[in-house]
Amino acid sequence: TATRSPRVASPLHPNHLSLMRKLLSLGLLVAVLFSALTSLAFLRYSLRFPVPRGRPIGNNVAHRRTSLLQSATSDYMDPFEDLPDEATSRQSPPSDGTKCSMRNCFDFSRCERGFKVYVYPQAPGDKRSLLYSKILRALKESRYLTLDPKEACVFIPSVDTLDRDRLSPDYVHGLDAKIQSHPLWNGGRNHLLFNVYSGTWPDYSEKLNFDFGHAMLARASVSTDMMRPGFDISIPLIPKSHPEKGGRPGSLLEKGQLFPVKKKYLLAFKGKRYLTGIGSETRNALSLIHDGDEVVLVTTCRHGKGWEKHKDAKCDTDQQKFDQYDYHDLLQSSTFCLVPRGRRLGSFRFLETLETNCIPVSLSNGYALPLAEKIDWSRAVISVDERLVLQLAQIVQSIPASKILAMRQQLQFLWNAYFASIDKVILSVLEVCSQCVVLILMAHLFHPSR
Repeated sequence: TATRSPRVASPLHPNHLSLMRKLLSLGLLVAVLFSALTSLAFLRYSLRFPVPRGRPIGNNVAHRRTSLLQSATSDYMDPFEDLPDEATSRQSPPSDGTKCSMRNCFDFSRCERGFKVYVYPQAPGDKRSLLYSKILRALKESRYLTLDPKEACVFIPSVDTLDRDRLSPDYVHGLDAKIQSHPLWNGGRNHLLFNVYSGTWPDYSEKLNFDFGHAMLARASVSTDMMRPGFDISIPLIPKSHPEKGGRPGSLLEKGQLFPVKKKYLLAFKGKRYLTGIGSETRNALSLIHDGDEVVLVTTCRHGKGWEKHKDAKCDTDQQKFDQYDYHDLLQSSTFCLVPRGRRLGSFRFLETLETNCIPVSLSNGYALPLAEKIDWSRAVISVDERLVLQLAQIVQSIPASKILAMRQQLQFLWNAYFASIDKVILSVLEVCSQCVVLILMAHLFHPSR
């Protein structure tokens, strides 16, 4: 196959690099200011509506105010909805946890001392995966941690809920009993559970195979249909090797190269091709638009157990093309990187494209992009309906250089601010929870008559 000569990369001008670093610093400053505002709102709320100590709350004013807060809104992105009157404000949690919202499954009275997170101590015999151990360490080192459960607004179980694939060695059996036996569980209210894998072969259902009650879920590979708006949080699929702290600065800052705007390849993908089952239809079509010039989409069917049993006529020729390209070189040398769904909706490739500053082209219908509560992904990701797979090249070719430049800059910011390490991902999840709570508290604080 003829290969194109790579264009000479122009180093990023020192003034531009300095400006980008200043913008990143400004972003961090904004985050600090929001955190300060959050703390002030909690403090003002606590001072204005204190809860008497040493006796039950009963029907005092603080309890009535809290009841109003619990009914303030079902979607924290719209906190200024009219508050119902007190007679209708107290709602019992639904018997079906899939119908939970902040209105009916969260106890705001626990948050009167601020947004604090309590992590359960590890129980004897608790089995933890490497990734969940890293997540718990990030939680324990966050500024939101409290060692006193009486101060906690949100609770995190120590038992590992990450992998609910029954065929996985990290699958925890008897999870219902392990979680529900804890005295703080309270049906899951004000609890946050983390999950990255659900379901197994052949249907890869999004069901978690345990009763999570009224707990909030931070989930990877989740569909928008399964998300409870303003209650659940979508997270990226995190590889076990992902840095626990710090992380690489990202290609744009690391190499200081912003130009040329368009790289050697327009669109690239190197990955598995599924011969049967979920995800096979989309990936089987990629070879039809591969041209080996601007568009490099190569796949292999040599993976998994028993692949030879399903081997088709394309496997050998696909493998020859697959072996011609280095995966990481493609990421670095492409303007757009295809991120198709796998067996599940999410992919490790999503974080890899962010790190290498290759604009993700998401080909996963219904996928809830990570941290969408904080991030406007339309500024950094191209989302394409799977039914338009044969039009991918035309779609990305139509995007002007000015937009590509802006998207690459946004990718660099997002990677550095939210995704470069596990502790940044976890801190971002906690910030989303904190925002959710504080917006509702502020809505009532500044509009007490509504």
